[in-house]
Amino acid sequence: MDIIDSGNVATVHSRTPDVPTSMVERMTRILDAFDGHQVRLSLEEVAYRAQLPRSTVYRILHQLVCSDWVEHTSFGYALGRRAARLGGDERGRIRAASAPLLHELHLRTGMVVHLTVLDGGDSLYLDKIGGSFATRLPSRVGGRAPAYSTAGGKAILAWLEPEVIDGLYGRSFQRRTDRTITEPAALHHELNRIRLRCGLAFERSESVSGVVCVGAAVRGPEGPVAAVSLCGDARSTQLDRVAPLVAGAAGEVSRTLFPDIRIRTGDRGKSPRRSERDWLSGAADRLLSAEAG
Repeated sequence: MDIIDSGNVATVHSRTPDVPTSMVERMTRILDAFDGHQVRLSLEEVAYRAQLPRSTVYRILHQLVCSDWVEHTSFGYALGRRAARLGGDERGRIRAASAPLLHELHLRTGMVVHLTVLDGGDSLYLDKIGGSFATRLPSRVGGRAPAYSTAGGKAILAWLEPEVIDGLYGRSFQRRTDRTITEPAALHHELNRIRLRCGLAFERSESVSGVVCVGAAVRGPEGPVAAVSLCGDARSTQLDRVAPLVAGAAGEVSRTLFPDIRIRTGDRGKSPRRSERDWLSGAADRLLSAEAG
């Protein structure tokens, strides 16, 4: 806006932002409005961030939705599957930052280690490290499983808003075993328990029968970006013994990727309650008691 001083009277003239004539530039502005794959914006928010007329944004968003560059639910717009596939460089950065910690975690526990990200409603496997037990698991790098059925997936989902979870799944759940969560209310209850455990997620034969896992999210300034998890044989694995190691590894990956911020645990990351280092310094028994409840 321009302010013109005319004597003692200041007149304010609003100035309409210049609208680029190039369709490519307008599309670029709209896509740039989404500064993260988990960000959901209303039409008005996209128009404000892109500095474009609402009608123009609505028309272009419709075309982007039809082409899978953007997805639209009742909760707003978000980047779609095509845009997610172009995020390979970011995923490569996550994998590179995680690699030394994943190997150390495997050496210390002998268990299978997974690194996953959320892709739509699925856990997408970026890395898998393990010994002989790994051959019993169907997971593979580049493979996927419903996020609500895995420890890593649930660890990520726990830090998203409930309406985002509902937008991802509605009432559509795929049963992997007889212990897979298949009801929205049960999923929200489970995610709340994970938040009460400061982000630790447990999975007991929910994705693969006879396999148990524990996971924790790798978190950035805008929310979860990945998850680290450990998997083992249900007959011999004591998850409570290795859970602090998973929380520590996820925290270290977070600090490696985002060294300038301090990640705290809390209700969807908004209410600081207890840092991950504090969790490791002696609160494990109290938090894990919620698993038996």
